[in-house]
Parts: sequence; C-alpha cells; structure tokens
Amino acid sequence: MKPILAHALIQASLLSIASAFPAPTAFANNVAPPDPIITPSPVERNPSPVVARNILSDVESGADNVLSDLGSDLPSWAASGVPDFFQGFPTGDSVVSSLGLDSSELAALPTNVLNIDPYANWTKSGWNVRFHGNVYKQPNTSISKLNDLADIFLVNTSISDLPKSQQAQARNLTAEIFVVQQPEVAVNKIHIKPAASQGSSGQPGGGGSSKTTGGKQVITLPYNTTVEGDFDTFVPIDSNGLTAGNETSAIQRLDTHVEGASIGNSTAYLVPPKGLTIISDIDDILRVTKIYQPKQGLLNSFARPFTAWENMPEIYRNWSISLPDTHFHYLTTTPEQITRNYMEFIYDNYPGGSFDTRPLNFSDVSATLSIRKFLLQKIFETFPERKFVLVADTSNSDVMRDYPKLATDFPTQVQCILLRNTSATDPGDKFPYDTSGFKGLKQSKYMFFLNSDDLTKLDIANGQCYNQSIPQNLTFGYQGLPAGLGNKPSAVNGSANHTGAANGLLTKESAGVQGFMALVAAMATATFMFL
Repeated sequence: MKPILAHALIQASLLSIASAFPAPTAFANNVAPPDPIITPSPVERNPSPVVARNILSDVESGADNVLSDLGSDLPSWAASGVPDFFQGFPTGDSVVSSLGLDSSELAALPTNVLNIDPYANWTKSGWNVRFHGNVYKQPNTSISKLNDLADIFLVNTSISDLPKSQQAQARNLTAEIFVVQQPEVAVNKIHIKPAASQGSSGQPGGGGSSKTTGGKQVITLPYNTTVEGDFDTFVPIDSNGLTAGNETSAIQRLDTHVEGASIGNSTAYLVPPKGLTIISDIDDILRVTKIYQPKQGLLNSFARPFTAWENMPEIYRNWSISLPDTHFHYLTTTPEQITRNYMEFIYDNYPGGSFDTRPLNFSDVSATLSIRKFLLQKIFETFPERKFVLVADTSNSDVMRDYPKLATDFPTQVQCILLRNTSATDPGDKFPYDTSGFKGLKQSKYMFFLNSDDLTKLDIANGQCYNQSIPQNLTFGYQGLPAGLGNKPSAVNGSANHTGAANGLLTKESAGVQGFMALVAAMATATFMFL
C-alpha cells in the first residue's frame, strides 16, 4: 500500500464514524459557561491577555517560517510533532450511532468523570482550585467490536497480529476513545480531604513530602459542562485548617472525588505563590513515543506498554529530593480521551504533580498547535512570582517557537529550558527544527541535550541550567534539514556534532527553488513512511 494512501485511509475511516452523525448540541435555552478565568494574585501585575479557547493559531504565518515557503505539500501536523492519528476522534452522538446504542441503554450506563489532577493558587481570598476534566459514559462494547474499531488505528497491521498483552491495551485505549461525553450537566458534590503523604516508599516531591492537614469539604462547580462534556474553572475552597499559601513554601495535597461517579478521583496540588515549578512534556522526553515516526508512534501509543525514556525517572526523583518544595506539572497535547493512560504512567514512574491535557474543544490541528501556549500562559499568569523550568524535546515546532518566547515575555519567571535533541539521538526523527528563538538568550538559561545523564550537575535552583560538558555548537536557524541542505555538522571531539544542532541556517537564497522542492519531497517521504 502506498504510504499516502494508507494515511488517507486512516482519515477516511475515522471520518466515516465521526462525521456521519451530528455532534451533540447544547440545550437551546442554556447559556454556555464562560471560559475559565484565572483567579487574581495578590501581586500587582498587568499580565498579557489569556488566549481565548476558541482562537486558533496560524502556524504558517511569519516571513521567517521556512515551512510556510514550502507550500501545502507538507501537512501542518508534521511540522508540529502532533501525529494525525490523535486527531478527529469521534465524540457524542457519533459514538452512540457507531456503537448502535439506544437512549435507554445510554441512560442506564454509569457516569464517569475524568477528573484531571489540578493545581491551586493562593490569593487574598484564600485557595482557588482549578478543577478541569470531562464527564462521560463508557458503553459496554464487545471485544469483537473493540477489535474492529482498534484496527482503524493500527495501520498496516491488525490487532490479531499483536501479542495478547498489546491486544488488551489496544482494546482498552479504543474503549477510552469511544465514550459518550455528557453535555450541559452539573458537576455536583466534589468531596475534598487531606491526601496522605507519598513518603519515601513512593516517588517523593510534587508536594508528596509534606503532610497536609485540613481542607475537608464538599463543593459544586459553578457551571455545567460544555457541549463536549468539558469543565474547567477555578473554584475558591474553604481553608478548614489548610496552611495559607503565604505562610509556607511546601505544596499541600488534597484528595478529590466526584460523588456519584464510578471513576472520578484526583489529587489537587496547592501551590504557594513563590517557588519553583518544573513543567514537563511527556512524549519522547519522559516516555518513548517516537512521535516523529507515524507507525512507531501509533504502536507505542495504542498497543505497546508505556516505557520510560532512559533513566528520566531517577533524574526527576533526584530533583524532587534535592528540591523538596518543587511543584511538578505535566503537560501533554494528546486529547482528553486518552489522558488517563498518561496520568497512570506518570504517577507510576515520576513525582506526583498537577496535569494538563488538550480539552475536546481544541479539536483540529491548528487548535492543537495553540493549546500548549494557552496552557503555559495560563499557569505563568496564575503564578506570577514562581520560577519555571521547561522540559521538552526538539520534535515539536511549537516548543521551539514558544519556549524561547516565554523566556522573553516572562524573563524573571523562566529559570531553565531543557530540550532533548531527538534528531541527534534518534535517526528516525527527520523533522527540521528552528533554534533562532534562542539567539538572544544566555547559554546558562537553556541546554540541548542527548541523554538523561546530561541533566546531572545542574544548579537549577540558582539558574545554572547548562552542563558545560555538553557541547552545543549551536547555529541559530533551521537544524536537521534533509536532502543535504544547509551546512554539514561540525566535528566535536572527533565525532559528529554532539547536539546535532550545527546543521546550518536554510534560506531561500542558499537553497533555491530546487532545494525547497527536494526538502518537501524528503520530508513528505519521512512523514508518511508506513513500513
């Protein structure tokens, strides 16, 4: 099968399920809830406006974006590192129809809540918790039907060809995708109580080493769910014995559970105004995903067990011990439906912490490319006095664009930017990446690294984020260009450029029209190479 045809068949299969039936609509006489508003901080500051949830980023704008010069032959998801098998999942009525559910069967199903672990900030009014997640029902789908649905995602293979353990995981993930979101419903009676300390037996840090007292209460969210079943709002809670945020540097943890939901537990992290927050991407930095190789990325996400990348769990554990009051925040742009797998993996291997994912109303590629910036800006403006360490990899163009810009827009808050150079460590990564945003930043503020051990010997607390034993050889422009474009990598210590970051700057003048066409062809081949 031709690669592009295989890609087209995935989209056609998904669209036949997701588009053949009308999407759920809100009741006509109800007013949609407003976008979540950041609760004010006692610190006087004029933050930049929060991006509205329905505003899309134009990822191909700007004269310096080489991908915009390549025309429409290169899909935008390829430039972003967002695989298109994470797009277009069916929702609502589409799932009901595709599974053949009737109204009585749907009504009889229990209600589940994806209650994503929230963070809370301290204001003059007390603690405010950002509750966010999704309300849905899980149909009782037969194994044979789940096998059929899973085969839609497993390109060039079938679930029957996988080991039994991988078959089970593929079915479980498919079942998580084919759920029925519940629009315009109230999220009632969220029970809150102090969480037990993680202690030395588990992964410390993320507030796990502190003992939380007080906070026991029951609250109801002020707004119903959106059309997609989402909820996302800050809610003030009573102190009830909790320590005030301006009286401690420790992070307090609260167990939360939505009454009446068969699934609905989470841990809320109460984060003081001052301190250090590590914001970490997950794919290809904390776990092996190979998001830049469609077939491998798909199998690693749908069927294979989640596997930690190198010894990153030990690196994060050491950070949580040496920086005991650090807040860990995990961010993934994968859709909500498959978030629970990510959370379980993180909490089995890494310090506890709050979590962000892509809500369902960010439903297309252009919206997906703006969600990371939206979520980052939200947390930066929620905690204007905290310092942030950003950890990710080079395969996402939005990371390469937005992270150095954050360091410019929030110069007193960005402590470190640490990026794994996937193109230098994995020959399967053929995507070029742009380092021009780092030109004005001090080297001590950022580092491109190859292995997890490169993150040792850093003084993160004092802003020393560059391990001087790791050569950078950084040119500021597009790196990792295929088809021989740009300069050849320079030698470092008798070997190829250690960071893979000195491949040169591509310009129209230097490459020419034929060079650009060669780049399009090479990248398209790498993108759609289903082996």
